Amino acid sequence: MGPLLCLLSAACFGAMAIFGKLAFQAGVSPSMLLLVRFALAAAILAAAAARTRRSVFVDRRAVVTALGLGVLGYALQAGLYFTALQRMSASLLSLILYTYPLLVTVGAILLGRDRLTPRRCVALAAASAGTLLVLAGTGGMSFDALGALLGFGCALTYTAYILVSDTVVHRLPPTLMSALVMAGAAVTLAVYTPLTGGLDVGFRPAGWFWLACIALVSTVLGMFTFLAGLRRTGPSTAAILSTFEPVVTTALAAVILSESLTSLQYAGGLLVLSSVIVLQLRRAPAAGPLPEEPLGTTGVNREAGRDAAPVGSPS
Repeated sequence: MGPLLCLLSAACFGAMAIFGKLAFQAGVSPSMLLLVRFALAAAILAAAAARTRRSVFVDRRAVVTALGLGVLGYALQAGLYFTALQRMSASLLSLILYTYPLLVTVGAILLGRDRLTPRRCVALAAASAGTLLVLAGTGGMSFDALGALLGFGCALTYTAYILVSDTVVHRLPPTLMSALVMAGAAVTLAVYTPLTGGLDVGFRPAGWFWLACIALVSTVLGMFTFLAGLRRTGPSTAAILSTFEPVVTTALAAVILSESLTSLQYAGGLLVLSSVIVLQLRRAPAAGPLPEEPLGTTGVNREAGRDAAPVGSPS
């Protein structure tokens, strides 16, 4: 179930680029888009958490960490991304951003949370190569040194977000944690947007529809399914499966925005999908020894009970 949740999350986030482009066409500014996205998502998730009304112990330190993830994780990442996007092509920026699965895997191994196994190496190589082909197939990629540096900073920020999230995702219900992260990001954008003059609601009515799609599909559903999947799979597996996101973006761009797919992009998409299959393969245990422990199981996973369904999970 964990890998399926990660794939659903990737599909939701992959659609955000399309929703965002349509929102920009309706006159929505980037800062206004982020403010409405985070504020609306925080309100929806807070209401969902309140309706759960389940008696759970709330770790205050985990609450503070989740809020910090919103302030220093989501908000900072979004700021770096859109600043870089003003200086370079979206394709090249996405290619730089998607170095984060490798960064997460290396970080998780260095921190002792995951093991470097042949299967994980193969899946990571396939996912990275597939992402490269999908994005390189767009062509016409411009290069800007500062933009590239900002893009890599975005990848580092998201890497830190995933690794820190893995330390608290077992201590808070996913709905509550998602609400806290979104609230932290919303507060940051509520301060930043007026200071930059981006508080403008004079866009066309269609803009509100695309903002709602971004908040509901590409934020609430995307974040909830990612955290629920992360709880079951571990950080590096969740990151590798998230490379499905640019494949979804490219496919939707072809269907909705009439952007043509190249044979190189099709090959890349197949490679990314193959990494998902590799991650699901299980080595047949020999008679006698215990079966291999599922990859992505961390010390926290084992203590909390890896198979316990998180609060608010669709399962």
